[in-house]
Amino acid sequence: MTDRMHHLARIAARGGMSRRDFLGAAAAAGLSLSTATGLLTTGAKAQEETPRRGGHLRLGIQGGGSTDVLDPGLYLANVMLITGRNFGDTLVETHPETGLPLPGLAESWEASEDARVWRLRIRRGVQFHDGKELTVEDCVATLQRHSDAESNSAALGIMEGVESVEADGDELVVTLTTGDADLPLLLSDYHLIIQPNGGRDDPNAGIGTGPYRIESFEPGVRIMFTRNENDWRDDRGFVDSVELLVINDATARTAALSSGQVHFVNRVEPRTVDLLARAPNIEILQTSGRGHYLFPAHTNTAPFDNNDLRLALKYAIDREAMLETVLRGFGSVGNDFPINQNYALAPDDIEQRPFDPDRAAFHLRESGHEGPILLRTSDVAFPGAVDAAQLYQQTCAQAGIQIEIRREPGDGYWSNVWNVQPFCASYWGGRATQDQFYSTGYYSRADWNDTRFSNERFDSLLLEARPELDEGRRRELYREMALIVRDEGGAIIPMFNDFVNAARAEVKGFVHDIGNDTSNGYVATRVWLDA
Repeated sequence: MTDRMHHLARIAARGGMSRRDFLGAAAAAGLSLSTATGLLTTGAKAQEETPRRGGHLRLGIQGGGSTDVLDPGLYLANVMLITGRNFGDTLVETHPETGLPLPGLAESWEASEDARVWRLRIRRGVQFHDGKELTVEDCVATLQRHSDAESNSAALGIMEGVESVEADGDELVVTLTTGDADLPLLLSDYHLIIQPNGGRDDPNAGIGTGPYRIESFEPGVRIMFTRNENDWRDDRGFVDSVELLVINDATARTAALSSGQVHFVNRVEPRTVDLLARAPNIEILQTSGRGHYLFPAHTNTAPFDNNDLRLALKYAIDREAMLETVLRGFGSVGNDFPINQNYALAPDDIEQRPFDPDRAAFHLRESGHEGPILLRTSDVAFPGAVDAAQLYQQTCAQAGIQIEIRREPGDGYWSNVWNVQPFCASYWGGRATQDQFYSTGYYSRADWNDTRFSNERFDSLLLEARPELDEGRRRELYREMALIVRDEGGAIIPMFNDFVNAARAEVKGFVHDIGNDTSNGYVATRVWLDA
């Protein structure tokens, strides 16, 4: 009888039975009123957890521009991260809570004892959007394209250790120059979307194996998707279509969500959280992650090629004040290296660098620098980036450092300012491993080395840690690397940010993922509409 009543409770929750009729059936079955009411509540919750198919999902996303392209190797920010997750798959995915590797297009893998040779079994029965069946050769070509020394892929930094990639029946065989225990996690990088023939024919074709097909692509404006009816998975891609609107202006995003123009927005300004949270039809989605906000300075460009000046800029930033003022507490203070406790083997005993205007003034004098320092910022650099720059200007002034702020337009910021100009505001999303992060952003040969950091000892430690299977030793190596970056690097990292998104009440199933913002880019593939 109880099973039947649970069944009726779920029907009532779906609207297939009135509350009065359900209570009447419960009374006939001998249940008390409180028990019947409890069943109704349980049924409603169960209904909420059951994905529904259908509907048109609209996202208002910050982090897109007119220079965006569909080639996964060139993705820069959130809009293209989501785009890639929508239309494509990687060989490996990651667990949203633990960050451990999960099967993707590779259904299993195993390594040699020295972690140098990896064999990955490629899933059968998967089709690309054009009807072509996925083959091991497609996977081989993809990894070869991104690991080619002449490649312009942003993944080249993490793929440089690849000696060869070959097909062997249903298996992909990756041979590394040295062992790497993290290889499966590296293959989860969002640039490594598997494309037909590896994208060699047309990297911008936008054809993948993901849950949504690209219907139209207007860079910096709008991207339209429709559900891939031949998707190889049935636990994702619940809506019929997705409309991804590029809304770089924070006020416009908030207005779009409040008015119902969109169902979901990212990068909610912390100062607007309280206002949004009071709306009964909007939910704030706060996720702890590995992302951080920073001011990268080129260590090979004057005046930032002077380490005393870099130290002056590091001691002149009031991290606690910036965390409270800019993030309203939605995060934690940084310490000028890009690893926090959401990474395995993160160092936990490195002294926190304080705000110390006197010491900053000392290093400024030692540097011999005089005159203002130009800092470029923009609303799209990170939520509150303009406010952060102004606060930084004020605290630098206490140390005698003159900061000149130039506010840049959002469109083109990621192609014309970041990784181009010597000092600006920026952010980094997380990576699956410490090795991946350092290889992408701090290894001297990395394309995304946005501080132009070059340190032989650091590079040597990175390569030494990669194949190290002794966890204690590896932790020691990562600690020394963090100290080098903290004391000699060009990254001024005041804070790690929580990801703050917001959604309308009809959006269900959001998964908090430590990997990156917008549920690690999977938001459109994981949620459904309860309407």
